[in-house]
Amino acid sequence: MKKITVSDITLREFVPGKDYSLSFREKLEIARSLDKLNVDKIELPPIKDRRADMLTNRTIATGVNSAVISAAVGMTVQSVEDTWNSIKDAKNPALHVMMPVSSVQMEYICGMKAPAVLETVTELVSACREKCEKVEFSAVDATRAEPDFLRKAIKTAIEAGASQITVCDNAGAYTSKEFSEFISSLRSDIPALYDITLGAQLSDGLHLGVACACAALENGVDEIKTSIADESFVKMDDFVHFIQAKGDSLGFEVGIRTASLNRSSKQLRWILQTKRSEQSPFDEVMMDSESITKNITLDKNDDISEMVKVIGLMGYNLSEEDNVKVYEAFRQAAEKKQFIGTREMEAIIASTAMQVPSVYNIDNYVVTNGNSITSMATITLERDGKKLIGTSAGDGPIDASFMAIEQIIGRHYELDDFQIQSVTEGRNAMGSALIKIRDRGRLYSGSGISTDIIGASIKAYINALNKIVYEGG
Repeated sequence: MKKITVSDITLREFVPGKDYSLSFREKLEIARSLDKLNVDKIELPPIKDRRADMLTNRTIATGVNSAVISAAVGMTVQSVEDTWNSIKDAKNPALHVMMPVSSVQMEYICGMKAPAVLETVTELVSACREKCEKVEFSAVDATRAEPDFLRKAIKTAIEAGASQITVCDNAGAYTSKEFSEFISSLRSDIPALYDITLGAQLSDGLHLGVACACAALENGVDEIKTSIADESFVKMDDFVHFIQAKGDSLGFEVGIRTASLNRSSKQLRWILQTKRSEQSPFDEVMMDSESITKNITLDKNDDISEMVKVIGLMGYNLSEEDNVKVYEAFRQAAEKKQFIGTREMEAIIASTAMQVPSVYNIDNYVVTNGNSITSMATITLERDGKKLIGTSAGDGPIDASFMAIEQIIGRHYELDDFQIQSVTEGRNAMGSALIKIRDRGRLYSGSGISTDIIGASIKAYINALNKIVYEGG
């Protein structure tokens, strides 16, 4: 079976309008959700507002665990430098050169003639390759380009060091047969395409995007660009469902977590389509980008007002009493290390702020998991002397456990963040779980420690839940 790379272009192609825009936090939430779906690549747009966009890229790059973070580099060598600096700390960074190759788009989008476009491709791809091994060149509007020039542009990019070539059907007017012939002709004329990754970006104007994607795969394409929400392109769930239905017979597979795809797609579409006059669950009051950059870390010289700004940026709205408790714990930690970042602050807040009486207590839990069975969790909680039991299946043991808890309490809380780390060494190492859940726009964090990471995770969830219930949630 050939593993097909699924690249998501939602953030790259999102165009803010009068009614629609995305906050810093929403962009981060979208990227994290895509990463949890096991999307292979998350694509980011070119930098326009240098300070704000570089910060956004940097935060997404360090907040994503497994997906490749691919950032479009713009049209200048300086933009390559800025883009690389914004994503270089990602676990899997990639740079992306996008250039129009049709006569109309070359002239009206970048104001260049064909020879100047080829020179720019060489300059940008070479500059990217000096920074990064993964360099993609996208031939924008490739299906309307002059065939000879398209081939020159692709060969130029490969010679300059591109490790991936993507052809874009911006017009969306090809049938699957026509696109099959298009890809087959390119591979025949450019043998070097057999030695690198070949991608396809397809418009869905005629609702033939998935059919054209199938034709592309059958002709050797390795990667398909999808969008979680924008119907102008191949939608991720449509493409994944196609692979589910026909992948075995065609010899293709994808790594997307299909069990979570439907739920995540609905959630992300809601975020992307929420009018700004309405409240999105991820809206927050953001400080200007200069303040964000200044307060991304804290040290022992920062006073309580600076700390409150940072934890406000992180999404918390603590009481004065909790702010004092957190600040005291922060000062103790800051004496031991030079800087305190947001992850350390999360742990301090979870273990220090809003310690409340336990309304729900864990009585017992049984969780089953394996590579050939569906994860199941049965959890018994105690409240006011009564035992409450919940049983649920899930995408893994922790997901099943959280869903069993939600079954007991009869409510779903949005999971904002979840982290597990070892706090001791050896076979019987203690695991620490940190969880953040959101209720009516407010964040509540909880922590749990156990030699069993599932138990630590359940304790952390209950710890956060008790805080919500204490406040009347």
